[in-house]
Amino acid sequence: MSTVTSQDGTTIAYTRTGSGPAVILVDGAMCHREFGPAKPLAAELARHFTVYTYDRRGRGESGDTEPFAVAREVEDIAALIKEAGGTAHVYGISSGAALALEAAKAGLPITKLAVYEFPLVVDDTRPPVPADYTERLENAIATGKPGAAIKIFMRDGVRVPAPVVLMMQFMPAWPKLKKVAPTLRYDAALFDGLQDGTPLPEGQWAGVSVPTLVMDGGKSPAWIRNGVAALATAVPGAEHRTIEGQTHMLKPKAVAPVLIDYFNG
Repeated sequence: MSTVTSQDGTTIAYTRTGSGPAVILVDGAMCHREFGPAKPLAAELARHFTVYTYDRRGRGESGDTEPFAVAREVEDIAALIKEAGGTAHVYGISSGAALALEAAKAGLPITKLAVYEFPLVVDDTRPPVPADYTERLENAIATGKPGAAIKIFMRDGVRVPAPVVLMMQFMPAWPKLKKVAPTLRYDAALFDGLQDGTPLPEGQWAGVSVPTLVMDGGKSPAWIRNGVAALATAVPGAEHRTIEGQTHMLKPKAVAPVLIDYFNG
């Protein structure tokens, strides 16, 4: 493990593997270097790139500093890009896609950007995320109920069926999820106003000037795919690509060839 220090003094833990141009992988909700798709994806990419996986603040071995703001997570990526030599490709999945887009919008020296299934809700193909979602999430975290926060996220955020959420509580991964549950409020901040079932705000990503690949899975539900299509239109010059046979639980072996082709192209 290696570390960098973000602008506000927070220690960010990362792992570097492979050789070649730098690629930074940005995880989605509750994932980190040792829990989620980043590690196996890094192994697939390492033959072509120097791959940086990292623990987003408040997760894994990274530190955390109050008060939180989305800008702090952008600064974490900036510190990693500096460590990588000053420029890097960036790939983000789910809420990590939202964060990667914020980094590009902030003008970080990103060479190429690729994002997979930013979970936008732009129409009526699913119920909108409840207006009090963030408030209830923050209340559960503030009162020391990480399990309740996970249930709010799973049921109201990503629409996991109740029986599945019930079974999850008896699985070995549940304690790991509870440890990172406080960071769910950070993901919620990235989605503010973007999951209410209305069209995307005009000009939201007009400031993204780097080449951008926007991806979805061919087996993902209509609401996710509709949101991705809207995003591809909203990001200037973005390329939209569907990875057939994939869902939101994207297989590293399925996306790796796409990223290799795009970042090397």
